[in-house]
Amino acid sequence: MKKIILTSIAVAALLSNAHAENNSSDFSFSEMFKDMKEAAVSFSSDAKDTVISMKDGAVETSKSAERTVTSVSTDAKDTTLKASDDMKVMEVATTGDAKTVVTAVSTDTKDSIQNTTKDLKDTTTVASTDIKDTTTALSSDATDSVKTVSNDTTASVKTVSSDLNTTMNTISTDGASSVKTVSTDTRDSVKTVSTDTKDSVNTVATSANDSVKTASNDSSASVKSINDNAADSVKTVSTDVKSSVETVSTNANDSTKTISNNN
Repeated sequence: MKKIILTSIAVAALLSNAHAENNSSDFSFSEMFKDMKEAAVSFSSDAKDTVISMKDGAVETSKSAERTVTSVSTDAKDTTLKASDDMKVMEVATTGDAKTVVTAVSTDTKDSIQNTTKDLKDTTTVASTDIKDTTTALSSDATDSVKTVSNDTTASVKTVSSDLNTTMNTISTDGASSVKTVSTDTRDSVKTVSTDTKDSVNTVATSANDSVKTASNDSSASVKSINDNAADSVKTVSTDVKSSVETVSTNANDSTKTISNNN
């Protein structure tokens, strides 16, 4: 607060000084101090009023807060009591409703069990009668079916047996005829093959004999011709070699003589 008053006094002094300089050329310290005093008094009164107002506001705020807390506390207490009463009433009502529901469910369950038991008993009796009748009917039908199947099977077996006997006789006859035919054809084929083989062997033997004779004659003539040619060749080579040796020897002697004479 002191800082505010001192600041206000300084500002007032500056303003008064500026005002005096602008409006009049006559300057008076007494007027300045008087203005400063009046400004200080004015600021002091304003500050005091401000402090009082702040104090009254704080007191009023405190009282308002107190009233608010009291009101909130009262409301909370009333709300708690009301909620407690409501919960108690709700619990009593829920207990009563639960008891009523349990009683009703128990009664309904008892009636349902009795009705279900009666229905199951009636259903079992009806099902047992139907199963007995069905079993009897099925047994009769099964007996008739077995008899019919047995008769049909006997007739089928007899028919199949007769057909098999006839088929076997036919196959046996056809098999015998086929074996005879194959045996005859095989015997004729063997004779024919034997005759053809004998003729082929004779022909091959004759041809081979002629070929050997021809090859022997041709070989003998070829050997003689080769021997004659070889003898002539040897003679010719021997004569040529002899002539060559004599010529070389003569040439060598001549060369040696020439060399000797030259030296």
